[in-house]
Amino acid sequence: MPRVVVFDRFGDPDVMHIVDESPVEPAPDEVRIRIEAFAVNPLDQMMRSGTSPAPVALPHARLGIEGTGVVDALGRDVTGLGIGDPVILTAIPDAVVRGSYAEYTTVPASRVIARPPGLEVAEAAAVWVAYSTAYGALVEKAGVRPADHVLISAASGGVGRAAIQIANQIGAVPIAVTRHSAKKDELLAAGAKAVVATDHEDIADVVREHTDGAGADIVLDLVMGPGQQDLVKATRAEGTLVAAGSPDPRPTPFPAAALRIFRYRSFEHTLDDAAVKRMAAFLSAGVRLGALRPVVDKVFALDEIVDAHRHLEDGRHDGKIVVTV
Repeated sequence: MPRVVVFDRFGDPDVMHIVDESPVEPAPDEVRIRIEAFAVNPLDQMMRSGTSPAPVALPHARLGIEGTGVVDALGRDVTGLGIGDPVILTAIPDAVVRGSYAEYTTVPASRVIARPPGLEVAEAAAVWVAYSTAYGALVEKAGVRPADHVLISAASGGVGRAAIQIANQIGAVPIAVTRHSAKKDELLAAGAKAVVATDHEDIADVVREHTDGAGADIVLDLVMGPGQQDLVKATRAEGTLVAAGSPDPRPTPFPAAALRIFRYRSFEHTLDDAAVKRMAAFLSAGVRLGALRPVVDKVFALDEIVDAHRHLEDGRHDGKIVVTV
């Protein structure tokens, strides 16, 4: 019988366990997906520990907001998809009920896209959340253009690395920000045109050096908190700041500079069919051209789901954590 990861109480990774469940038949507008792999995300950890901003109903809650697999069954009204089609999940409307930490799940047919040829299964599992967030923030919100200088905080994370690749695909100039000098060579190899290591460099000084004194055109802030002020100082007048992450729980002072400011949430466009089509086309083209490639840190088996979450909480991963089913 198919296996599903569930948890009945909030707590550390040990609250998760695997149970057997019969696969659910898809509703008329749904597809059932046989999951091949899924990624482990910080939101999963928040849901499991009870710190998620959205309510999580217990017991028997599920996890998983992204993954990849093949179409296993079709609802009677579904067209354009066939049994065995490899797909990527773009949104799971109710992850606590039918998340991707499972061998099977059902989702609306509109919430899957074709898996781009050329992506390995583990890569496909790790691609959507990071790349759709970076694309949505930079392209849909900020309107990034060729030759724009794009300053990216937390650049060594999954969204940061995706943003570097997306900026390069468009012809913009990505400038990465990291807290650790040891990450500089790695980020340059990942496509950053310049790297600021805040453990010994001033962000504004380095950015001005690489922009002929003008400052960054666009800032992608994936941290927030008081450190945002350093990013603002490195931005040109009338530039654009997009805040797309907030791991720093400290208050974020409102920028005093004259900037266009946007707040971007990870799933802001995933229920917009037209935006998803644009994202999917951009992703497919980037994979085909070799411009977009997710970085997978480590792959676990489904039986190792507790270890996968412990690895996430250690904070030492470089790239996405993936679980194969």
